[in-house]
Amino acid sequence: MLMGKLNVNIEESWKTALQEEFNKPYFIQLVNHIKTEKELGKKIYPKGSLLFNAFNSTPLDKVKVVILGQDPYHGPGQAHGLSFSVQKGIPIPPSLQNIFKELQQDTGMPYPNAGDLSSWAKQGVFLLNASLTVREGEPMSHAKIGWANFTDAVIKTMSLLRSTIVFMLWGKFAQEKQGLIDASKHLILKAPHPSPLSAHQGFLGCGHFSSCNQYLVKQGVDPIDWHLR
Repeated sequence: MLMGKLNVNIEESWKTALQEEFNKPYFIQLVNHIKTEKELGKKIYPKGSLLFNAFNSTPLDKVKVVILGQDPYHGPGQAHGLSFSVQKGIPIPPSLQNIFKELQQDTGMPYPNAGDLSSWAKQGVFLLNASLTVREGEPMSHAKIGWANFTDAVIKTMSLLRSTIVFMLWGKFAQEKQGLIDASKHLILKAPHPSPLSAHQGFLGCGHFSSCNQYLVKQGVDPIDWHLR
């Protein structure tokens, strides 16, 4: 498969559902673009083995919640394929600090001491970035190389093949994806972005974490344990 050029594997249920996307011209060009940048000595985050971490951590049939980010972190050691999450030992970025503040206010959960959200992903929180790669030190550097085509297809696939998923759309960019989601089958929660620039305009106090669990329980689905371990 073409993805082999990136030295990555993707979980089987996602591979089956997205097979057509991998064979489309835009995806072939996308893979070649990243391969060329690497050959030119550019550092690309996250590393290849973590590129599809969100997919490998949360199979399609296990998705309960989607938290949509825009772009991977572009600093050394930060990005590991899960939106808003950073690897253990890395300082918690400002947007994630605000996510934790809201989580604490909304649920009473203790403020976490690390920013690795892998335990959420294993419970069914699909942590998807709209772009899956970025060049070191250059935010949004891969925003226009074709990832949006792919991740839009991912959102549409989830909307079509699944039901009762909670989509948390934070900020204008994420909310522009609302049209890809069948609101008659899923819950869409919207708030400003947790960035320090906008968090105080309605993200803090939005209550999305408790609203999410209330909805899941009502649908007969196990709620998310938001505590980080």
